Amino acid sequence: MIKLAAAAIVAAYNEEPTIGQIVKTLAGSNLFRDVVVISDGSTDATAEKAVAAGATLVHQLPWKHGKGAAMMHGVAHTDAPILFFLDADLKGLEQRHLESLLLPVLKGECDMSVGLRDRGAWLTALTKFLPLISGERVLNRKIFEDIPDKYLRGFMVETALNYYCRIHKLKVCRRKMHGLNMRKKMQKVGIIKGVKEYVVMAVQMLRAVLILRYGKLKGDFS
Repeated sequence: MIKLAAAAIVAAYNEEPTIGQIVKTLAGSNLFRDVVVISDGSTDATAEKAVAAGATLVHQLPWKHGKGAAMMHGVAHTDAPILFFLDADLKGLEQRHLESLLLPVLKGECDMSVGLRDRGAWLTALTKFLPLISGERVLNRKIFEDIPDKYLRGFMVETALNYYCRIHKLKVCRRKMHGLNMRKKMQKVGIIKGVKEYVVMAVQMLRAVLILRYGKLKGDFS
């Protein structure tokens, strides 16, 4: 039942060091109907690593479209009723993490399940008071498809999913992912560019909140 219900979708941009192990864990879990990787204009061996690790489908976009657009491409390549999104820079992903996120949605205990990466006891506890921006989340397909495409762009996508669930009073579960970390931006592109990217991401998220609230007033989330 689990295998037939869910698809794993990974949007990746130049994540050659981590994508292989992520896909290997997903494919080896036997939890998913499809394991779809969208290489979002990558210039390294991201796509090749994903194929070698056992992804069901790997699609290479010719240029970088942004995270939200890559996720939409992934959804278009599966008909699974439950979607499991993961970022491509994870370290330490294990089957227990997958099951912890997936099972609450499969059992109908919540409409969306969001993973909280391991940032140490203090910081992980603090995240329950902060917006849910994690890329590791499981949700019913209808949630994703009900949101207009214009709100699923760039880093707006997680905020839009949260906002949709709040407006429609859908239940959201948080799950602590002990031992799950990520490859930091500074490790990928250096300190200066990494800090710049974090600032840009924060500004985009704040802008997303304003855009989404305006969209609600227009009736886009009814």
